[in-house]
Amino acid sequence: MEQPVLERADAGGVVTLTLNRPERRNALSMALVLALSDAFNTIGDDSSVRAVILTGNGRAFCAGGDLAEGMGRQEGFVDAHRSRGVFADLLRKIVNCPVPVIAAVNGHALGGGFGLAMAADIVVMDPSATVGTPEVRVGLFPMIILAVLKGVVPHRVLREMVFTGERMSAEDALKHGMINQVSAAGESVQAALAKAQVIASRSPTAIRMGKRAIAVTDGQSLDDSLAYLHQALTLNLMTEDAAEGIAAFVSKREPTFRGR
Repeated sequence: MEQPVLERADAGGVVTLTLNRPERRNALSMALVLALSDAFNTIGDDSSVRAVILTGNGRAFCAGGDLAEGMGRQEGFVDAHRSRGVFADLLRKIVNCPVPVIAAVNGHALGGGFGLAMAADIVVMDPSATVGTPEVRVGLFPMIILAVLKGVVPHRVLREMVFTGERMSAEDALKHGMINQVSAAGESVQAALAKAQVIASRSPTAIRMGKRAIAVTDGQSLDDSLAYLHQALTLNLMTEDAAEGIAAFVSKREPTFRGR
């Protein structure tokens, strides 16, 4: 079975996507990439979803591209090029997902799997897991995932990783600010779920608007960022969630957010 398992982690709007090719260390076959892409399409259209957890079944999070598939060599040049673009589109969908995505890196995340994890908003790693870009060991370079790695991995750390192909421990990834937390052993999913449940308790409207604001202002000048954020705040204040949150604060009660 190469489809990711799509399940509701709880009734509060948290969805868990599990890469489900444990016999191949969850390597990214074309079928798995397409299934993940479809899953993120569904999530993007579902206003009841408030957070997403992405993890792997078995001992690995994701071993990267499935070299046994030949990286598209069995196809013609143009078709193979187009097929590799499907993975690029998947990274785009994760980054642009309207709700926060939390990667629960339960095991090794290598190559494309490292890219999936770094495309998430929040990353929790098992202490035994490692991350890395081993492509150079087989004469390749991690071209597509560079788009997300450059925004997360420190400049010189990134160069060392991609030029040597050496793996990095969870503790070192935390030290370099690439991840948010090293979980207790075997508890990366539980730690990610705890974070997701906190997010799910907040205003979904504010979070969706806020995630969009982060994306739009990334790389903008100070003036352009402030102009956009000024307008965004005004729109935020016009939402029902904002009115409810402020009223609850004044009344010293817990807010009931409805995502409007």
